[in-house]
Amino acid sequence: MSDQRTQHKVVVWGTGNVGRTALRTVLAHRDLELVDVVVNNPDKVGRDAGTLAEIDPVGVLATNDAAAVLERRPDAVVYAASGDTRPDDALADILDCLRAGASVTTPAIYALLHPATSNERLLAKVNAACAEGGSSLYVSGIDPGWAQDILPLLVSGVAGQMDEIRVQELFDYSTYNAPEIVREVIGFGKPMDYLPPMLIPSVPTMIWGPMIHTMADGLGVTIDDIEESVERLALDAPVDTVQGRFDEGTQGAFRFEVRGIVDGESRLVVEHITRIAPHLAPDWPTPAAGKTGEHRLIIEGRPRIEMSIHATDDSDNPADGGNATAAARLVNAVPAVIGAENRVLGTLDLPPVVGGGLGQTFS
Repeated sequence: MSDQRTQHKVVVWGTGNVGRTALRTVLAHRDLELVDVVVNNPDKVGRDAGTLAEIDPVGVLATNDAAAVLERRPDAVVYAASGDTRPDDALADILDCLRAGASVTTPAIYALLHPATSNERLLAKVNAACAEGGSSLYVSGIDPGWAQDILPLLVSGVAGQMDEIRVQELFDYSTYNAPEIVREVIGFGKPMDYLPPMLIPSVPTMIWGPMIHTMADGLGVTIDDIEESVERLALDAPVDTVQGRFDEGTQGAFRFEVRGIVDGESRLVVEHITRIAPHLAPDWPTPAAGKTGEHRLIIEGRPRIEMSIHATDDSDNPADGGNATAAARLVNAVPAVIGAENRVLGTLDLPPVVGGGLGQTFS
């Protein structure tokens, strides 16, 4: 009997740090067909998707005519354009996709990472678009979300007594070629009396609190409260990176925790430890030697479990390994999202998501 598999027609919208790796994952997936690429940069219009993905040409040319793309009725859109600095535009784009009948996977709308605790008006608006188009939306984290919800829940299945589940992202941003995010959103290179958007009180909870709630849902416990704390350090000397120079006295490192309180105790913790140069804050946890980034899971209890994950990618940007895993989660979820109920979906609404690129090539 022949293996009859459904080929879903997929659009990748955005070809930056996330979209570039999403393109490669779509092209390698046996059940997905790349039919269009949407770009905003006029210099990318007309360029081959393979070239934009840093592989051989594949015969799909990038366009900035999103309306024409949606008129061709794709099954799904992997929306990889940034929502950090253009949240209203990103939401409008995604609503257009949903109303046109294309299911969407994206990291761009943090407020919908955990539908049950999302803003009711926003949730209703997006659910209405899903109902109108017969489509579905799944939002996953880009830091990457899977390391802070799916992985802890999976590993909890081999744990016994658990006192705390802690997930960490350790990252050296000197290699991350996204100056607007690094300087304006994260605040590296800014004066210490400047509070960057990412560290404004309640913002870490807004972005990473949904991971806490997802873990709690999976474990069957109730979150009483979410607490957060932030610690920042200034550069003691100038440093030069791929984004240019960062001056002495400006923000050079920070760490924060978002803690889920269960029965009065901190039980579920997401922690980020972030630097603009690897030598900073040597007493804070650091990635393994020779690595610029690491995701670490620690389950305190009996037994104590610790796991470290490193992802690398064959590109000039060492950060692309982590981006690739976040993008791959969004791409590999596409078949499940297409087949799901027409609404905003949470991580636990999906069946187990597996990869579709075993033995496949990009062509």
